[in-house]
Amino acid sequence: MATATVHLATAADVGEIVRIQAGTWEAAYATLVPAAALAQLRSEAAHQAWTAAVEAGGDHHVLVATEGEWTVGFCAAAPAAAPERSTPTSEPTLGPEAWAEISALLVEPRWGRRGHGGRLLATAAEALRRSGALYGLAWVPEADEASRRFYARAGWEPDGTVRVLDTGDGELREVRITGSLDLELA
Repeated sequence: MATATVHLATAADVGEIVRIQAGTWEAAYATLVPAAALAQLRSEAAHQAWTAAVEAGGDHHVLVATEGEWTVGFCAAAPAAAPERSTPTSEPTLGPEAWAEISALLVEPRWGRRGHGGRLLATAAEALRRSGALYGLAWVPEADEASRRFYARAGWEPDGTVRVLDTGDGELREVRITGSLDLELA
């Protein structure tokens, strides 16, 4: 088996990030997201947005996973606002500095089940902890059982919060998944 690695993305990785996001979404979300919205994932605007994300630096991290010479996945993570609680509690509320968001974590389906997603999440968690975050959150389409199982294996679970996004041709329901950033590769 070829060597699997994760590294900080550079501008040279943007084309592969766009390709992986578009292809993965087309395969996984074709019944959830309109074709016109999926087509936008390959647009010049998508390339520009990913270039800006890669070049943002600071506490913003875009990572790519490789196996041998192939780019097989990516992850984007950054600080997030503390999630609002869905039910009142007397526990102290952590400040916003304690939270980070995994805004994208995708591995091409043909490279799945080889540990790339776990390496991406663990590497992002390490970078986010260095920035001071303790907990992470991710928004996952409610119907995406594979992603929900992936996060559950890392100890992240739905916290009861749902958001509805307008896709331009309907709505996409997403659930918020939260968990500790104290992750390590097994």
